[in-house]
Amino acid sequence: MNTVTTTSDPVGKRESVLILTPMSRFYEEYWANIIKLQYPHELITLGFILPKTKEGNQATTTLQNHITSYQKSAAKKDRFHNIVILREDFEPAISSQDESVRHKKEFQKARRSSMAKARNSLLFTTLHPSISWVLWLDADVIETPHTIIQDMASHDQPVLAANTFQRYMDTEKNQMSERPYDFNNWQDSEAALKLGASMGKDDILLEGYHDMATYRALMAFMSTPDGDLHYEVPLDGVGGSALLVKAEVHRDGAMFPPFSFYHLIETEGFAKMVRRLGKQPAGLPNYKVYHYNE
Repeated sequence: MNTVTTTSDPVGKRESVLILTPMSRFYEEYWANIIKLQYPHELITLGFILPKTKEGNQATTTLQNHITSYQKSAAKKDRFHNIVILREDFEPAISSQDESVRHKKEFQKARRSSMAKARNSLLFTTLHPSISWVLWLDADVIETPHTIIQDMASHDQPVLAANTFQRYMDTEKNQMSERPYDFNNWQDSEAALKLGASMGKDDILLEGYHDMATYRALMAFMSTPDGDLHYEVPLDGVGGSALLVKAEVHRDGAMFPPFSFYHLIETEGFAKMVRRLGKQPAGLPNYKVYHYNE
């Protein structure tokens, strides 16, 4: 442990990276993006956790096939150091992973609690003492800069979030466009704090629902055309779409609460834990990754 470094030059220092992905569906574009990452693959360990559902079983089989094919056919220097696949040992919160269903407000507490349990199981099983960085990357994030690890690590922040967008066809303009997707990267507001103070101890605040106006400043809307990719903002809440964490932050005890933690849960609760540990999460409004468009 004493020889493990976590620096702004992870390639030069040969720092090991753990990429963790909870997965319910397998997306070909996700895997194609992963194998194109320009960080030395021999320094990367991949970790996945999938539910024991019909869809999860299909995703597991497809994932295993892609892993086997790649690790056998790739040049030795391009093979990943290690790959771990876990299965969830608890029932899924909702039966459907369709975007229109899983984002319904009434499902959010159970869904986010289940996600937190999956993240914690994956983290606690795979966080080897040699790991310097943990990159949380959702299975439906299908496009990132190929230098995302070294780009984000260069900021030397304990917790750093990229800005997740979604490409779509703008039918009015008849051209491809993009829109913000992850609304869990935010700066807190007095309105949200007052709303939380009025809640029961087990209630949670949720972002992106019109009947729960928090008036938080969302990083999703902070990007600027041709803006500096490395422009940073402090954050009070983070999403898990593309989140780089110094491994020491997790080792210090920051995990993903599957319960109401100061009226926050999962990744947003994680950010609160990070703040309670005396560290400041940050985000990159102009550094974009892209979510699958269902």
